[in-house]
Amino acid sequence: MKYLDVVLDMPPAFQHPMEEFLRHEDAVEREELLGWNQSPEVVEYALLYVEGDIEPYRERIDRVDSVRDVTLTPIDDASFYAYVCQETRAEEEAWRQSFARRNLVVVPPLVFSDRGIRMTVVGAAEDLRALLSDLPDPIDVTVEEIGDYDRRHATIAGALTDRQLDAVEAAVELGYYDVPRSASLADVADALDCAESTASNHLRKAETRVMRRLIGRGTPEPGPSAAQGSPRR
Repeated sequence: MKYLDVVLDMPPAFQHPMEEFLRHEDAVEREELLGWNQSPEVVEYALLYVEGDIEPYRERIDRVDSVRDVTLTPIDDASFYAYVCQETRAEEEAWRQSFARRNLVVVPPLVFSDRGIRMTVVGAAEDLRALLSDLPDPIDVTVEEIGDYDRRHATIAGALTDRQLDAVEAAVELGYYDVPRSASLADVADALDCAESTASNHLRKAETRVMRRLIGRGTPEPGPSAAQGSPRR
């Protein structure tokens, strides 16, 4: 059984209005699709985890024509859950058919960012290859990693925001976590182009989330791969 970590960068015509909102507004830092279901009436239900400001999100999603109902549940001052019922849009159905024609499983969460939609897909190698060739041409596809599926430990990185992951990657590459340490916090801050206090904050939050995930607190999520691939086109 193989897995594929892939980012789908949708052209504007394929983007959901809330994906466009995430890409172009500062109100939301991160959005994850945790689970979904589709009814025979072409109505779908989705549970999302969102990091950002709840009121701008509420104001925008209330204006999406395809959304029939939404419930936003605060977690804390900076995050909330969104339970959404919406009509399946033709734009989404166009690229989802590439998945439906294959014997594949999409492993949640799907992570939405300004890069596109990052997801992990599991199945036979031939089905994964067929999926990549079958996706509509306007979609820009970046393969981050492919291999034998075993996510017992890789799930830990899913607890991090994109910025926290950037900070950890910079710290590791520079030698901040080496023993003895070969890079300073100032070096990490320079790599991130931010203040030392900001870099320290990102690293402390990342370390806290990873440690909590490591001992089993929190929901397992597939994390972003450190291996960066090239776009399909």
